[in-house]
Amino acid sequence: MVDMIKMVVVLTILSSFSGGVLATLRDNTSERIENQELNLVKGPAVRQILEGASNDPVADRVKMTVGEEEKTLFIGVFDGNANTVAFETTGKGYADKFGLVVAVNTDDDTLVGIGVTTHKETPGLGAVAKDDPTWAAQFKGLPISEPVAITNDGGSVNAISGATITSRAVCDAATDALKLYSDIKPQLLEQIKAVGK
Repeated sequence: MVDMIKMVVVLTILSSFSGGVLATLRDNTSERIENQELNLVKGPAVRQILEGASNDPVADRVKMTVGEEEKTLFIGVFDGNANTVAFETTGKGYADKFGLVVAVNTDDDTLVGIGVTTHKETPGLGAVAKDDPTWAAQFKGLPISEPVAITNDGGSVNAISGATITSRAVCDAATDALKLYSDIKPQLLEQIKAVGK
């Protein structure tokens, strides 16, 4: 019985020590991981969508709490006016979830563009949503007041040949993002004003 108690005590000490080391490691690397994600995953999509901005939208990012979730907002300044905001959302594609950056002009409430950041879609088919800028260009200028949809569903976006599920998923994710934008626009404008000063 004494040996069993010793074993439990030793196992408890080792587990506590290992848990503490892992928690410390996570805390010490979380900022680096976020920076790598910003520079290598989200940053390229944000910079491509907000091309021509007089600022660096990735550097001029702000965080905002939306419900239970914290969102990173990328603010674009055009002609001296901080009037464009981009943020990432997720959608359910053919294979798995994907990340989608959506940018909106706050002056006229139109979609500036979209960019897929992460995906597990089929190479050569669904992956076109990330790799083909001409397909993503179809989203530019769409109003936020109407759902984004492919032409088969009554919308104006041409589906990717052989990847209708992915095309619909991107449109659905963009529609959800635009609804979120509409819901939080007053808060967004306060955040944008802070960057524009």
